Amino acid sequence: MKSVVSAKEAISLIKDGATVMIGGFLDCGAPDILVDELVNQNVHNLTMISNDTTYPDTDKGKLIVNKQVKKLITSHIGTNPETGRQMHSGELDVELIPMGTLIEKIRAKGTGLGGVLTPTGVGTVIEENKKTMEIDGQKFIFEKPLGADFALIYGTKVDKFGNVSYYGTTRNLNTIMATAADTVVVQADELVDCLDPNEVVIPGLFIDYIVVKKDN
Repeated sequence: MKSVVSAKEAISLIKDGATVMIGGFLDCGAPDILVDELVNQNVHNLTMISNDTTYPDTDKGKLIVNKQVKKLITSHIGTNPETGRQMHSGELDVELIPMGTLIEKIRAKGTGLGGVLTPTGVGTVIEENKKTMEIDGQKFIFEKPLGADFALIYGTKVDKFGNVSYYGTTRNLNTIMATAADTVVVQADELVDCLDPNEVVIPGLFIDYIVVKKDN
């Protein structure tokens, strides 16, 4: 059985300066209750790893607007003007990574790999200060694994053993982020006794805490 806690209890584990992965593609499959609690508890100097920063008034975007993030590792910031403003003013350190590369860096951490080789970014600024390798006449960039202290993810249905299932595209980055963090908190739309094994996308062994949305 996994610990079922409130959002307040789960987020209280995260201290200033932590590195936090947050799932979701824009607001699809985003753990909004957990992010709102990060805002409420005003945890600062975060390094945030996410696909995007959504919108100024939506989940991850609120952390940017509230200036709780000191470094952002992401693929897309175009839907949140405040992210771009803080980046250009020097208030926010932004590392932009091609989306496929970002996913593979996280996957490498979760599977225990020493890194990945990718041709994406060869000959561009992405290649700067990175190791490269030539294989069969093609140049690749070596990308290191990417992990975090915490992962805040979403699940459509979660059982009491921590097994997670998803509806549609809500699984997005949630699935790999669950494998690449020291502590994983899942926000569940619904808590059930036991999922059918055929429904399970993330095995419960990756989950540390469950927060049920309807209870918060």
